[in-house]
Amino acid sequence: MNRSDASRREFLKASMLAGLGATLAGAAGGCATKPGTAPASFNGGVLSGDYTSTRSRPAGQKPVHDLTTKPLDKVRVAVIGLHRGLTHVTCCSGIEFAEVVAVCDIINDRAQAAADVVEKRTGKRPVIYSGDENVWEKMIARDDIDAVYIATPWAWHVPMALGAMAHGKHAFIEVAAALTVDDCWKLVNASERTQLHCVMLENCCYGEDELFVLNLARQGVFGRLTHGECAYLHDLRTVLFALGTEGDWRRNYHWQYNGNLYPTHGLGPVAQYLGVGRGDQFQYIVSVSSEEMSLTHYRDEEKPNGGRHAAEKYVCGDMNTSLIKTVQGRTIMVQHDVVSPRPYSRINALYGTEAVFFGYPARLSVNHPKTYGLDADSSEDWLSDKDHKAMRDQFTHPMWKKLAARAKGSGHGGMDFVMSWRLLDCLRRGVTPDSVVYDAAAWSSIIETSVHSVAGGSVPVAIPDFSRGLWKSLQPLGIAEA
Repeated sequence: MNRSDASRREFLKASMLAGLGATLAGAAGGCATKPGTAPASFNGGVLSGDYTSTRSRPAGQKPVHDLTTKPLDKVRVAVIGLHRGLTHVTCCSGIEFAEVVAVCDIINDRAQAAADVVEKRTGKRPVIYSGDENVWEKMIARDDIDAVYIATPWAWHVPMALGAMAHGKHAFIEVAAALTVDDCWKLVNASERTQLHCVMLENCCYGEDELFVLNLARQGVFGRLTHGECAYLHDLRTVLFALGTEGDWRRNYHWQYNGNLYPTHGLGPVAQYLGVGRGDQFQYIVSVSSEEMSLTHYRDEEKPNGGRHAAEKYVCGDMNTSLIKTVQGRTIMVQHDVVSPRPYSRINALYGTEAVFFGYPARLSVNHPKTYGLDADSSEDWLSDKDHKAMRDQFTHPMWKKLAARAKGSGHGGMDFVMSWRLLDCLRRGVTPDSVVYDAAAWSSIIETSVHSVAGGSVPVAIPDFSRGLWKSLQPLGIAEA
């Protein structure tokens, strides 16, 4: 980009403020439509408008669904945000074809600790950027970085990703990639304009169970796929009030948005099972939220931090349940609840004409067990532990088989390492990653579209086609051989 540092800084700040403005617009009513947006209208009973329309591709941009890049002997990585990002630092420093060049965090002690990890594992100490909220701009201007991991508070995801791509770096963004549909389009356009990858770091797509189910689906075990169920059900009440942690900013969204604030952990894997973005496409969403009760109840009963939060007014319902209809007629249920006293679950369910899988705990039922050499006689019960193991022996994903031992202890059951290994291996070989910016945008768009549906009385809301029709000619995600 031929602009001065001052102009670039203003550009990045404007990008961040635009995203924040859309976010904060929901404070009063939970709806994030920006001033000046075209009025919504009903098309065939589906709420649509400027924020849900599929936008034409600007001149000079090219699709990135099959983007290949120059192979690299060593993938040079930088990481911004070293709370969650420390896991990425640890994983990347344990991959033989990757090098952690620089680390960045506003807290210097955190940055020093991350650099210590890299030095201990590799013998090389990365350059440290810390102490200022804009110091990341200096880091991404370096010419010895190939990919930037962005693991910061949500409001920074888009400006940092846009900045990284503007400086010729691939952007790997923590979930969700963006909070608003408008920001999703900014990421799509930047990736297409720069011909650089913009990938959301959806680690749950690389979990053992998720890769197993993906393999089952691609091998035809489910028959015709019809329905998926997924969720983020995680008791975060203590975290949301923990000072000096993500609670300092994450709780804020509970008084701004009423919808699904964190859809992608559950939705990403299910979307890949169903071939969303590759042969199918999200069409519209219907979303409903329960009353807001539990976060207020916890605050009033526990009086965290000496009762300093007593005046806060939360609008996000305890449980949000959304139903997505796809163009091919499949359905997906997506739930969000981080304030109820319950065990963790992402549900992770997939239905087909020949089999059903349900997670937490993992259960599988197949229509014709004898086909797979199983002892079961029918599909009326979940497979026994013995039969389930037999299916695991036959259908465990080859990438998990190869990397499981190395991934052990890396975080989130090993999925963090598998994800980084796979993404960086794709960059090393110059091939297209398993998910691209269109997936990041589609999965993240559920935040704002769910908010609009709830605010409109659970009216169906159109979901934009961020691929601009490319999904029609693409094949579902295959089985990557590690």
